[in-house]
Amino acid sequence: MPPTIHIDPARTIAPVDPRIYSGFTEHMGRCIYGGIYDPGNQHGLVDENGYRTDVLDALRELRVPVVRYPGGNFVSSYRWQDGIGPKDQRPRRPELAWLTEESNQFGTDEFIHWCRLLNAEPFICLNMGTGTLEDALGWLEYCNSSANTHYANLRRANGHPEPYNVKYWALGNEMWGPWQVGQLSAEDYTKKAFQWAKALRLLDPSIKLVSCGETGFSDWDRVTLKTLAPVVDFHSLHLYTVSQNNHDINVMGPAAAEKGIEITKSLIELAKIEAGVERDVGVCFDEWNVWDPVRAPGEKGAEEHYDLSDAIAVASWLNVFIRKADIVKIACIAQSVNVISPIITSPRGLFKQTTYYPLKLFANLMQGMALDIHISTSSSSTSKGEEGDNDDDEDTNFYTGPTVPPFIAHLAAHTPPSARPTRWIDASAVLAFPSNSHNNNNNNNNNNTKEIRIAIVNRHKSLSFDVPILFGPEAKVNEEQVTVHEVWSPELGDRNGWEGEKVGVVERRGVKWEGVWGCKAHSFQVLVFELA
Repeated sequence: MPPTIHIDPARTIAPVDPRIYSGFTEHMGRCIYGGIYDPGNQHGLVDENGYRTDVLDALRELRVPVVRYPGGNFVSSYRWQDGIGPKDQRPRRPELAWLTEESNQFGTDEFIHWCRLLNAEPFICLNMGTGTLEDALGWLEYCNSSANTHYANLRRANGHPEPYNVKYWALGNEMWGPWQVGQLSAEDYTKKAFQWAKALRLLDPSIKLVSCGETGFSDWDRVTLKTLAPVVDFHSLHLYTVSQNNHDINVMGPAAAEKGIEITKSLIELAKIEAGVERDVGVCFDEWNVWDPVRAPGEKGAEEHYDLSDAIAVASWLNVFIRKADIVKIACIAQSVNVISPIITSPRGLFKQTTYYPLKLFANLMQGMALDIHISTSSSSTSKGEEGDNDDDEDTNFYTGPTVPPFIAHLAAHTPPSARPTRWIDASAVLAFPSNSHNNNNNNNNNNTKEIRIAIVNRHKSLSFDVPILFGPEAKVNEEQVTVHEVWSPELGDRNGWEGEKVGVVERRGVKWEGVWGCKAHSFQVLVFELA
């Protein structure tokens, strides 16, 4: 029996939060300088403020709703006061995270102005390394206060009379990591973050606070959530999956994030029960991506050159966030420009990496109500491809090769086939309302047009699969008008670059539906079914 996708529009999970398609900009490599901000550009690619207009256009296509800033590791020794005021008076400082120098020509005011141009909300991460609570309160006052007080007046003096009303504030970045300036134990961080949260809310009760988490399956997450769940709105998770020059590991890696999210959801529920908390606390997965730090070292700018395998991995990541729409409310791909990014710039232009296109398809199409799909499998499958593939001797529905990372192997061994994280066919689905495509959480509108949109990834490097898609009894699809958006290329190693794009999106409209979808090897598609 081939892998079969079962979809019933009555089985809903939660509205897909548009904030899962958010971005991240750090003072690292060429993300800021030469990426989003390039005032010395001589090729007509910047506006009067020095912002790269081509970058803004490319990010607008991704409909980025929130952008995290200024780090990342950078923030743990950052003095926000250095990045405001007259630029010729801003101090140049040693930068400890990536061992460079920071000019401070781009700071809080420039970032928020840039977010306004992008139509995105700013998300500020506070310095809990070298920074003090007084510094944090000053930053919040500068951004949000309308009072007749020092930092509010300083913002006005710098030419910004109205408060910025920054909603999202993170309580530090990766404070558990030995690479972090000011690393803390879970117990010490929790005590400190609790007091910071209390004081910040006294100054502005409307803000949304994000606690500093780890992977979701770390004891750090258990310890911090036990105390901080009553005082924060989100708990952050960070994870990067690594290719290690092995496609199978690359595309199966997001399964670890899915398990981390599930564990975090349980930890949040336990903490809320113990503390008597009734309000929602969500997951903010504010750093995720494919990143091999050996291939692209952070101290050298981390400029990954992604191939088709990486695009398939990114699609698998995004499927996870759709399936976990009940708890994942924000996710920020790290990062937005140049640094492990879907966009690479030069002084003369930019190109869109392979990973840009699954991001674009998800952000523009996978909106609405997440559906609880089911993928059934058995010990045999209908597949077409190369013979003698050792990965498939046991079962062509699942990855069973010898190089599965131990954590993923454990997951595979302790889950039923229908939920096994090493399935070659990976999918998510939404119930969408096209007339309200820009009002993504509204599932009650006067237009009766509805669509089921399915994101399907075939992660196998050489086998294609004929996948039946079975709809619930109430779902009558228009069999003559299926639209297909496909990301595929003949070779897994195909990349985009200055010489041109090998990987993009091919769209086909009016495809006749016959009940089975032929999933090419190493491919990603979004299928759009109009409900009759």
